[in-house]
Amino acid sequence: MKKYNPAEIETKWQKIWEEKGAFKAKDFDKKPKFYQLEMFPYPSGRIHMGHVRNYSIGDAIARYKFAQGYNVLHPMGFDAFGMPAENAAINNKTHPAKWTYSNIDYMIKELKRLGFSYDWDRLVITCDENYYKWEQKIFIEMLKKGMVYRAKSTVNYCPTCKTVLANEQVEDGKCWRCGDEVIQKEMDEWFLKITDYADQLLDDMELIKDGWPEKVLIQQKNWIGKSKGAFVKFKIKGRDEYLEVFTTRPDTLFGVTFVSIAPNHPKLMDLVSDEQVSVVEAFVEEFKKVDRDFSKEKEGVFTGAYLINPATGEEVPLYAANFVLMDYGTGVVMAVPAHDQRDFEFATKYGLKKKIVITTDGLTNNPDELDKAYTEVGVLVNSGQFDGMDNEKAKWEIVKWLEDKGLARVGYQYRLRDWNVSRQRYWGAPIPVVYCPNCGIVPEKEENLPVRLPENVEITGEGGSPLAKVDEFVNTKCPVCGADAKRETDTFDTFVESSWYFLRYCSPKYDKAIFDKQRADYWMDVDQYVGGIEHAVMHLLYARYFTKVLRDLGYANSTEPFKRLLTQGMVIKDGAKMSKSKGNVVDPDDIINQYGADTARLFILFAAPPEKDLEWSDEGVEGAYRFLNRVWRLVYEYKDLKVIDIDINTDRLKELNYMIHSTIKKITQDFENYHFNTAIAASMEFVNFLYDFKPKTEDENALFAKAIEVLLIMLNPIVPHIAEELWQLTGHETLIAFEPWPEYDESATVKDTVTIAITVNGKLRDTLSLPRGIAEDEVFNKAKESEKIRRHIDGKTIIKKIFVKDKLLNIVVK
Repeated sequence: MKKYNPAEIETKWQKIWEEKGAFKAKDFDKKPKFYQLEMFPYPSGRIHMGHVRNYSIGDAIARYKFAQGYNVLHPMGFDAFGMPAENAAINNKTHPAKWTYSNIDYMIKELKRLGFSYDWDRLVITCDENYYKWEQKIFIEMLKKGMVYRAKSTVNYCPTCKTVLANEQVEDGKCWRCGDEVIQKEMDEWFLKITDYADQLLDDMELIKDGWPEKVLIQQKNWIGKSKGAFVKFKIKGRDEYLEVFTTRPDTLFGVTFVSIAPNHPKLMDLVSDEQVSVVEAFVEEFKKVDRDFSKEKEGVFTGAYLINPATGEEVPLYAANFVLMDYGTGVVMAVPAHDQRDFEFATKYGLKKKIVITTDGLTNNPDELDKAYTEVGVLVNSGQFDGMDNEKAKWEIVKWLEDKGLARVGYQYRLRDWNVSRQRYWGAPIPVVYCPNCGIVPEKEENLPVRLPENVEITGEGGSPLAKVDEFVNTKCPVCGADAKRETDTFDTFVESSWYFLRYCSPKYDKAIFDKQRADYWMDVDQYVGGIEHAVMHLLYARYFTKVLRDLGYANSTEPFKRLLTQGMVIKDGAKMSKSKGNVVDPDDIINQYGADTARLFILFAAPPEKDLEWSDEGVEGAYRFLNRVWRLVYEYKDLKVIDIDINTDRLKELNYMIHSTIKKITQDFENYHFNTAIAASMEFVNFLYDFKPKTEDENALFAKAIEVLLIMLNPIVPHIAEELWQLTGHETLIAFEPWPEYDESATVKDTVTIAITVNGKLRDTLSLPRGIAEDEVFNKAKESEKIRRHIDGKTIIKKIFVKDKLLNIVVK
């Protein structure tokens, strides 16, 4: 018998698949379509076990759908822009493009070694100008439709390096490169108006709720954070002006004893009294430091200004406070110390008044006796004409009362902020905008796209945007009037590229538009998306947003990009996620070299359900390898058997037929639910049964040959190389990848015999294998033939018999 040699057979079949173009998707095929997609990787240089798991899950689904007769689109690409390439360029004195493409070449080889069924003709690389050209086009279309705007934004800035830093480049408030203190600085940046789609993003969850994990939708709902409340006007003392607050608790308006304002509010310094200017300025400068931790200490300073509480007419002090966010609500927050714990702590710290306006039985009416804020429901007190009213009901009565005075209005607020897409980096897609002294901000002409990244650029990590130093890039002509102008030197946030790549896969070489609408309409929506839950509120939300934008721009008909989402768990070792820093990384190449790709795929799919974390086990890998060797030996021993039609007319044939059809049923159901681990377990039980069966007649040989075929077809999505090799070994000339998935006969999944328990006075005395549906009297007669039963009933009086059909006969004796 030839020995199982993974290295030999895996290389062989990967070459055959590639030569035959086995997995090329066919646009507009008559078969039903199935779009299978896994989140594409960043080309960091190596595939890790998290990738292997993600892509093994996706490939099992894709290959199952091939077998079911679907026209499957299963593409792959690389999310290739990003900061790591710039860091590598600085550290290794190389160009980001060279580093990136070198990594891509290596990772493609690794992915091919794993035997994934990708249509490599549809490869998409986001740093390719033929990709980001269309991204620039999308931005221009959005700009023309008013979906984009430019505004001031606060960024992390290192004064020493004179550059903007990403959050991950700030370590304990210090610059990762020079170690000096980082400050916050305002800069003009580009924003996409995702908040215009907030309600759609919420409402359309109804369309995907049956296919997405509930926890992902909850995370997105919380991230969008829609709140119903009221905008309430507080008059500024001594001025004919108002500051507006947003509150979800208008029932507590009578208890407002001070108001807080964000330190970066544009009106703050205009409101500060002369005596407080220096104190407030010092506080604002401290606020700008990046290392502040608001969860530890709520701090503020009195501005010297007072506002008028619209509910009571009382003067309340205005404080600048470090916990008020300028980008949520209005940047001004009313404070009710008796009924909000944060306000309670702040008021206690600064000796500010507390006023109880909601009470319940047993609660003191003396605010000085409170040891914490009362935040439960109750009835209103100290609230004028609303006293005695349930606080929930009072909310909107108070708003209506103030609304009639022109001092309040019902409104909604969102936690979601507009998407800042400006990055002061080199390795990203240039934002296609020109600044003209005559025309102002002008989008680049479409015929001039792409705005290409210049190659002759020095990347040092210092001195601001690298593109700003390249004169031949910056200096250009206005697309409108032809005057000398300057290019935008920011590049897009890399989440932009991953927000629409799934649409480009539908027609990756199309050069007349962002993508071919007809092909997109054929393939979209993605039927199954697979990726990590860590992307729940960034990538997955942005992808949903972009799909809606492209629909509204007339490029696609999809409203939601992904019908179903599977979020796989992490791969962990020694109780922690695999990482270089923890020294617990397992290199997929090492596993493939020692055991083969099929073993890696088998273990990764068998060790845990897809959505659960997977604990790495060297013993588990060895066990997977042993199983494949068992399959190899089994099939090799019976490789010459042929399938022919026979009558199932003996007990052994019935038993084998039952195992074939019940295994098909079990594994099919498992695949439908992506329970690959239990599908593999059923395959292992089937193999054990076949080893023990040992066919003895020509009819048994024929049915055994069918069992082997069924086994290989159902193993193919998991371990495709060995399945192809053994399929060929058993005399087949077709690719097993496209063999139809076996169907089961429901009647054959029910055994003709059942095991019936025979008990005497409730105690099990024997079990009998008898024909299904056998009558009580016949069971009793068979039981009396059993020596084990006779010894407990002979010489005794049978009081009664209790019979449960096909399961149990209890004989009660005295």
